[in-house]
Amino acid sequence: MHRNAMPSQASDQAETHGRANTSGQVRFNGQPGTGGLPGPGSQLPAAGGRARADDQAEVNGQADGIPEATVARLPVYLRALYGLAERGISTVASEELAAAAGVNSAKLRKDLSHLGSYGIRGVGYDVDYLVYQVSRTLGLTQDWPVVIVGAGNLGRALANYGGFVSRGFTISAMLDCDTAIVGSRIATLTVRHVDELEALVARHKVAIGVIATPAGSAQAVCDRLVSAGVTSILNFAPLVLNVPEGVDVRKVDLSIELQILAFHAQRRSAARPESRPAGGPGRSRGGNPRTAGARSTPQVTPELAAKG
Repeated sequence: MHRNAMPSQASDQAETHGRANTSGQVRFNGQPGTGGLPGPGSQLPAAGGRARADDQAEVNGQADGIPEATVARLPVYLRALYGLAERGISTVASEELAAAAGVNSAKLRKDLSHLGSYGIRGVGYDVDYLVYQVSRTLGLTQDWPVVIVGAGNLGRALANYGGFVSRGFTISAMLDCDTAIVGSRIATLTVRHVDELEALVARHKVAIGVIATPAGSAQAVCDRLVSAGVTSILNFAPLVLNVPEGVDVRKVDLSIELQILAFHAQRRSAARPESRPAGGPGRSRGGNPRTAGARSTPQVTPELAAKG
């Protein structure tokens, strides 16, 4: 079956010379990006210079059996690890990393065990090496060309976001069908006509397609991306896409997220007790709040009003 999902998160740890710089790029032996990272078939340094079999398997793309829920949490761990690295923290306890990621420590340790990372008792995890492990598992040790279809407000915001490059994603092209927009510059890109989609996908070897179009045209755009060979799609359109087996779709619908938040806010509001005791501190007998420091005003009765 295809995937069309909504996002909603043994031995001592091997030592390494991996480093993460403040821009978020993975470094290995001082080299940024993919240039200094081991390629397929190369060996990873481990404690005492030994190459571990599970490390070698992961580099060769043979790391199987990681639950989808764990995969969904790995980017959250990576973001927390980048924050620690930027603060100059070299080791982190599971409890501290779990708190930064918003999960419990037992779940974090179980998730990281799928990567072959067990930490060192009494020391914790090496931050730089864990950045490398998580990045490698997520496939972020190489650049991923991305095409954005839809140059409206959302598409423009995505194109201008600088965080993609530092995480290994390159916006290679931006497309739209509006002739008033085609040819304009957005960030570093010139908007191309959507008729060029297949040619641009082939030219830039696009791996991921982002759909930021209205719902009415999203399925047709998706079909063209799939036909062009794109098998990973990020969908911002308010529509469930139909895709063939072997195509992964991640759906981001901000209105749905807001509706879920509204549901929880309503429940909290309904469950909140009305704490307004009669005659309580700071309130008159009639239940009206008094102004702090104000003098009490005599109540005007009909008799007093007639005398006045």
